Amino acid sequence: MNIALWIVTGLLAVAYLLGGAFKVFTPKEKIAAIGASAKWVEDFGARSVKAIGAVEMLAAAGLVLPAVLDIAPVLVPLAALGLVMLMLGATLVRLRRHETTYVVVDLAYVVLAAFVAWGRFGPESFTG
Repeated sequence: MNIALWIVTGLLAVAYLLGGAFKVFTPKEKIAAIGASAKWVEDFGARSVKAIGAVEMLAAAGLVLPAVLDIAPVLVPLAALGLVMLMLGATLVRLRRHETTYVVVDLAYVVLAAFVAWGRFGPESFTG
């Protein structure tokens, strides 16, 4: 179970670090030009998109660093819960925009982050 949690955590961390960095360092217009899956940025201001990217990058760090450095490892499941909330918000945006094709992907991220939160709060806790 611990190995599965580390694998999922690592994949989430990489995905959110790269995706967040892209949002922080790429102009909103270029993000929207990527394709249909990125049109959600049209609903937000440039600063909001950058803030979402920064939150994603912080969550990626929060998924890994507290456990690796053994400093406040309770932050790992809390970061995972934060990602659950972030992706539930993303799902709501997709539903509002009638982008049901991408809702499945967002919900997959919700499930993966919820798995990490459950595992690190429960059976494979760093604090217990």
